Amino acid sequence: MKAGIAREALDGERRVAATPETVKQLTGLGLTVEVESGAGLAAGHSDDDYRQAGASLVQSLDLGMLDVYCHVRPMEPSTAGALRPGSVTVGLGSPSSELPTVRALAAGGITSFALELVPRISRAQSMDALTSQALVAGYRCVLEAAMRLPRFFPLYMTAAGTIPPARVLVLGAGVAGLQAIGTAKRLGARVSANDIRPASADEVASMGGTFIKLDLETAEASGGYARELSADRGALQRALLTPHVAQADVLITTAAVPGRRAPLLVSREMVQGMRPGSVVVDLAAESGGNVEGSIPGQDIPIPTGDGQGVVTLVGIKDPASAMPADASRLYAKNVANLLTLMTRDGVVSPDFDDEVVAGTCLTHNGEVRHAPTAEALAALAGDTALGVAPSGRPQPGPEGVR
Repeated sequence: MKAGIAREALDGERRVAATPETVKQLTGLGLTVEVESGAGLAAGHSDDDYRQAGASLVQSLDLGMLDVYCHVRPMEPSTAGALRPGSVTVGLGSPSSELPTVRALAAGGITSFALELVPRISRAQSMDALTSQALVAGYRCVLEAAMRLPRFFPLYMTAAGTIPPARVLVLGAGVAGLQAIGTAKRLGARVSANDIRPASADEVASMGGTFIKLDLETAEASGGYARELSADRGALQRALLTPHVAQADVLITTAAVPGRRAPLLVSREMVQGMRPGSVVVDLAAESGGNVEGSIPGQDIPIPTGDGQGVVTLVGIKDPASAMPADASRLYAKNVANLLTLMTRDGVVSPDFDDEVVAGTCLTHNGEVRHAPTAEALAALAGDTALGVAPSGRPQPGPEGVR
C-alpha cells in the first residue's frame, strides 16, 4: 500500500506529518512511502534525509493513487474529493469547524481518522496529537511572554539591589497550561494557576505552581476535559479572578472546551487593571479567545485603567508551528503509531472493534461515524433547506489546546 506525506499548503504551517525516523517505521510495516519534495524543510529534514530513510520523493502527490494520506492541517474539500474511495487519511481534522470537508470525505467513501478524537486512555497516549502539540504550545507561550516582558523572570540579588521575581498567572491547567507552569517556574518566576477542574490542583502543585482555589462549581467532563460553565458562573469566575489578574506581571490563558468556542475568562477591564508593562498571552486566540479582544497573530496594546501605560495582549497563532522540528517529531510519531495499530502484513486495515480505532474514526464507508459531527452536519443541512445561513463554528486550534 502506498502512503503519501503532504507538503502543508497553509501559509505559516511548518510542521510535517512524517519525519525520516517515522518513514523507517512505516516502511518497516510494509508500506511504500511517497513524500512531496520540500515537505520537511521547515522542520529541518531535507529531501535527501527522506530518500535515505526509504521514501520516494515526488514533486506533487497523485492523490487518486494513494492508499493512505497523512497530513497536519485539516484538508480542503477539494483535497478530500481527489482521494480515491476506500483510501485512509490520518491527521488533524477539526471536524466541528470543517464540516464541508467532512461531508466531502463521507461522500467520497474515505476512511478518515481525526487525531483530535483519539480517546484519552493510557493505551492511546502515543497517538494523542492534541497532547503532544499542546506540550509545544504551552512551552512556546511562556517564551513569547518572556520576550515581551520588560523585566526579568527570576529573582536576582545584586550589589546594585534586589530584583524580585516576576509573577506569572496561568489560567487553565491542561497539558498546555501545565507545560506553561513548568516552563515559567524553570525560568525563575513565581507561578500561580487556576482551573475549574478541582483534580488539577495536585497537577499544578507537581509542576511547582500555587493553585488558586475559587468558590465555583465542579466542571469536569468525561476524559478529563473541562466543561463550559454557565453564564452566571462564568461571570462569577471572572469576578473572583480579577484581583489575581491585577497582581500578575504575566497572564497566560490556555483554557479550551473541545469542539466549542473558547470560554471568556478575562475581560478588557481585568486587563486594564494590570500594571503598566504587563503581558497577557492568549493561547486560545484561534478558537475565540480566553481574553476579550485578542486577535490571533497580533500584539494589541491595552491602556491601563490609570492611563499610566499599556498592557500587551498577545494573541498566539500557530504556536506549535513556531517550533516545527520538535513539534513534527512528536506529531509524526502520533501518526505513525496510529497507522502501526491498523497495519497488518503491509495492509492498513482498521479494526473497528478496537476502541482507539473506532473512537478516532471520523468517516467510513460513506458515513460520519463521529456522532457530534454527524449531528452538526444534519443541523447544517436543515438550516440550508430552510434558507437559514448557518452560523460559523470557531476552530478549536490546530493543536486543540488542552
